[in-house]
Amino acid sequence: MTEPNVSTRPESGPGEPRTDLGTELQSAAPRLREQPGTRGRTTIADGVVEKIAGIAAREVPGIHALGGGFTRTMGAMRDRVPGGHPSAGRGVKVEVGKKQTAIDLQVVVAYGVSITDVAAEVRENVIAAVERMTGLEVVEVNIAVNDVHLPDEDTQETAEDRVL
Repeated sequence: MTEPNVSTRPESGPGEPRTDLGTELQSAAPRLREQPGTRGRTTIADGVVEKIAGIAAREVPGIHALGGGFTRTMGAMRDRVPGGHPSAGRGVKVEVGKKQTAIDLQVVVAYGVSITDVAAEVRENVIAAVERMTGLEVVEVNIAVNDVHLPDEDTQETAEDRVL
């Protein structure tokens, strides 16, 4: 005959919690604990960085528009086409590497603002936005001021806008 199974564990008293409840699960094969960031690769397209930089630059007071003369003209025509929409990356050129990016901006500033102050603020805002959103290190932000927007330029009628 078989003898009864005797436990060597001490019995808990009436008011004490039982420690023999539950089981501890152990996996059959220990799994390597890799960081989630090392389990794949993330690539960021140039256009994504262009849009982020363009939006961040436009947020700065004193920036009237982005892009050179020809770029703005072509963009305005494209915006007038049904279904067309303004490009957030207009006037922005980027070079994106694996960990770093360089950004070139063409801007039009409003008349009366300090160009050096506006450029410094644009640089700071663009760097903060791109690094925060993409994780890329921004190594440089080059700013080319192509024009100064005069306040009376908004109120002038063009030949296309006049009704004859």
